[in-house]
Amino acid sequence: MKEWYLQPKLISALKGYNKQQLINDIVAGIIVAIIALPLSIALALASGVEPACGVYTAIAAGFVVSLLGGSRVQIAGPTAAFATIVAGVVATQGMDGLFLATVMAGVLLLIMGVCKLGTFIKYMPHTITVGFTGGIAVTILLGQIKDFFGLVYADGIRPIETLEKVEANLEAAATFSPWALLVGAVSLAILIVYPKFEKRVPPSLIAVIVSALLVALIPALGEQVYTIGDLYTIPTGLPKVSFAGMDLSINKMLTVLPDAVTIALLAAVESLLSCVVADTMVNSKHNPNAELVAQGFGNIASVFFGGIPATGAIARTSANAKNGGRTPIAGMVHAIVLLLVLLFLMPYAALIPMPTIAAILFMVAYNMSEWREFVHIFKQKSWTDIIVLVVTFALTVIFDLVVAIVVGVVLHLLFFLAKKICKK
Repeated sequence: MKEWYLQPKLISALKGYNKQQLINDIVAGIIVAIIALPLSIALALASGVEPACGVYTAIAAGFVVSLLGGSRVQIAGPTAAFATIVAGVVATQGMDGLFLATVMAGVLLLIMGVCKLGTFIKYMPHTITVGFTGGIAVTILLGQIKDFFGLVYADGIRPIETLEKVEANLEAAATFSPWALLVGAVSLAILIVYPKFEKRVPPSLIAVIVSALLVALIPALGEQVYTIGDLYTIPTGLPKVSFAGMDLSINKMLTVLPDAVTIALLAAVESLLSCVVADTMVNSKHNPNAELVAQGFGNIASVFFGGIPATGAIARTSANAKNGGRTPIAGMVHAIVLLLVLLFLMPYAALIPMPTIAAILFMVAYNMSEWREFVHIFKQKSWTDIIVLVVTFALTVIFDLVVAIVVGVVLHLLFFLAKKICKK
């Protein structure tokens, strides 16, 4: 019997489900939750929102996408690709603007899935995805220089654009803290070296624990190095989302519409790319339209739970598959474990040093930079592909993702048409 084109993968995955697979899914879910916790906090801070928002996102979107999604092992949550977009929306439109943009993006994703557009997303030119992914990696790295080196901006300085951050960092160079650099360097060393010897415990968790102990136990570090608790309020219990005072007018919707389109397109592309990676790891085949619908509901659920935009996270999805997760149950367990952490352990997040958060995001930026793909394209592809790559990359760093993708797609189409005409 043919499956419904929007049928969640959970339904077919549970056929023949047994006790051993349940145990494997639970273990994988717990491991992924441990990985996701510090990463979700770091990505929330990179997005210009409160640290707990990242955890809210991983819980709500993570559960809904696993429940309704089209992949056996997809793990959804906050991702680095959204960080600069979210930070820009929050800075210019406020949290109500982000709420509206994310809900609208969720609706767009639902429409894309229902209209069977999931099969077309995979045709996004590879040079464009590599270009904007590398550009996002650079913006994330530059955005974390401040905390890694302990820089302090002057009052009123809140840079949004990448070049503004570079300028602000140069102006604040005199405030450099060697103690912050020490903590950041230790954290970065753990993140790089630890996985070479031990792979069972996530290196980010070890970095967080070691750096928090250093700052707590060494007075000089405690006095000189900012922690999350020094700069942010860590809430306890479930999020309290209030719509009082929010501007939810039609004019506001029209204002954030371009941001909503950007969030929807990026969520679609990244989540389906993650599904493709997952398919090769678990010998499965995802349902792209069901995945888009799940991403739509997941993003809507995220902001109603106090979170930010979400999509499939390739690193966490890969970790799920590598640790034995084979059904959406693992993703749901990951969300439940994070919920328990939120309810009972979240105040301890206040002890995490800011340079450690920066070090974690440095590694995120490196892993998503796809520098090997850059080298491959420069060596193996045509000069037209190289131009599309470089232009998309540069525009992502200098301007924003919307401009980069639009210009990149237009350039790609122009070169494609030119080649067709020349062949005739």
